[in-house]
Amino acid sequence: MNDQEIDEILARAAQRPDKLEPALLERVAAFIKPSLQPVRPLPPTWALAGGLILICAAVALAGAARAGFYGIEKLNLFERALIFPALAILMACAGIEFVSEMIPGSRRRVTSGAFLAIGCAVLLCVFGFVFRDYHTDHFVHAGIACLATGILHAIPAALLSWLLLRRGFAVNAVAAGLAVGTLSGLAGVTMLELHCANFQALHILVWHIGVVLLSGALGALAAWAARFRRRNL
Repeated sequence: MNDQEIDEILARAAQRPDKLEPALLERVAAFIKPSLQPVRPLPPTWALAGGLILICAAVALAGAARAGFYGIEKLNLFERALIFPALAILMACAGIEFVSEMIPGSRRRVTSGAFLAIGCAVLLCVFGFVFRDYHTDHFVHAGIACLATGILHAIPAALLSWLLLRRGFAVNAVAAGLAVGTLSGLAGVTMLELHCANFQALHILVWHIGVVLLSGALGALAAWAARFRRRNL
């Protein structure tokens, strides 16, 4: 008996519990029982979310320190006060969302997909208000460079975030992947806002926010691929 067979048995039991044979239940219990081990409870949500925020902030700061803080140096105080608190709040919310996805039974106000849409809408509003230069010089070349840079920083943020919550369990693996992808995408955007001195509005609205969208999609795809692989082992 393997995991896939157990999933099929439980699915049938949910549909027709009166048709499930006691002997079959005993076989399932005998298969599962040896693998059951006591586990330590996870830290509280606020502590885990705080750890995720620290990871993402550290990745963003390390990347900007290596590449240069040209973006934040060019911003004035008012612009900094709008952009970085907004990113910090979104990062905190994304961290809570990822923790909730990794702890079964956690209360969630929005789905991971809805949060990704809300987060992108917030960034569109903030960036659209701050940046008013509508030139498009080197739009594709400069944009692809920023998109690649953001994703390259989102990847270690995602891996470290998953490592922190590896003892959790995602009931919906794709939603959890989308959540961690969104969180790590925000780390990539934060790095770009610290580093990138290209303040053309369309560059930031398309390519910087594109980091969050692409990172979220990659996280969901990676989770789906991992689940598909486990089911076919």
